[in-house]
Amino acid sequence: MKDALFVGSFWEFELFQNSLYDYVLAIGFFGLLLIVFKGVQWIAVRSAERVVKKTKTEWDDAVVTIIKTVRPPFYWYVSFYLALRYLSIEGVAHKVVNFILVAWLVYQIIVALRVLIDFYVQQRLSKTDKGAQAAIHVIHTMVGVTLWVIGALFLLQNFGVNVTSLIAGLGVGGIAVALAAQNVLADLFSSVAIFFDKPFVPGDFVEIGSSKGTVQKIGIKTTRIKALDGEEIVIPNTEMTGAVLKNIGRMKERRVSFTLGVIYETPTEKMKKIPDIVKDIITKEERAKFDRVHFKEFADSSLNYSVVYHVKNKDYDVYMDVNQKIMMGIKEAFERERIEMAYPTQMLYVNKA
Repeated sequence: MKDALFVGSFWEFELFQNSLYDYVLAIGFFGLLLIVFKGVQWIAVRSAERVVKKTKTEWDDAVVTIIKTVRPPFYWYVSFYLALRYLSIEGVAHKVVNFILVAWLVYQIIVALRVLIDFYVQQRLSKTDKGAQAAIHVIHTMVGVTLWVIGALFLLQNFGVNVTSLIAGLGVGGIAVALAAQNVLADLFSSVAIFFDKPFVPGDFVEIGSSKGTVQKIGIKTTRIKALDGEEIVIPNTEMTGAVLKNIGRMKERRVSFTLGVIYETPTEKMKKIPDIVKDIITKEERAKFDRVHFKEFADSSLNYSVVYHVKNKDYDVYMDVNQKIMMGIKEAFERERIEMAYPTQMLYVNKA
């Protein structure tokens, strides 16, 4: 009888308003929850990985990544929090326990959202784009800062802090910062627009204003272009998105148009041969595609023909080689046919009367 009373009193021994029996029950429930959470995560990861192998979409990879971000400390604390339901906790300790749980849940939600957004950005940007990593870094930073600020404000509001005045203060400070760094911010957002809209990519030959050259690098604030003369041109991204830009690198072929003039003394019979002569020279060049040759006008000191053809390559050096070969061919053919090319001349007629 005494032993039974001793055992009963032992389990009823109280510490911090909870009996020893309550502590043992809470510890047992804590251990059970750890096993359950660990098992659920293991099953979820294995099941998701099997589904990933069977599907063509890559979004399920993001789901697996999100599941793996749930680390043991998180579900240890969730188990600890649920086990505390068997114990009586009041005052500051109760508030601290609740705050840590809410903060941890907000953290996990932010991590999951960042994984999804990063995955979406990586899917939108070309994996072969040399500047894609810079864009991903910029967007990752911007999204991270935004989510953490929202998460912090949510926590403060849920624990009784008046965030209205705080947001107003941040708004005033944000306006001041934005005004001070408006050029930097404009270039930053322009770089993001360039990466998503892709008006040009590294390697394209572009012409903007009086500047032309090959795009070398698209940075956060500037775009670097290597000019034909070899110098590097640094242009702010706002100018790259705000001005009319010719992307010569996107064309598949080059259109060539020029005027060919012969002297007025050229006989009509030879003038009729000129279109066939020019067409034959262009047609024989494999890298060129003939378009047209027409007698165009009676100019001040020449009879002009309009010549148009296409070079089947966008490379500037190839264009120059083809154009040189065609020009030399025309000159040689005209020399054989004794057709004289025109040059600026003036004839003075004197009346002797």
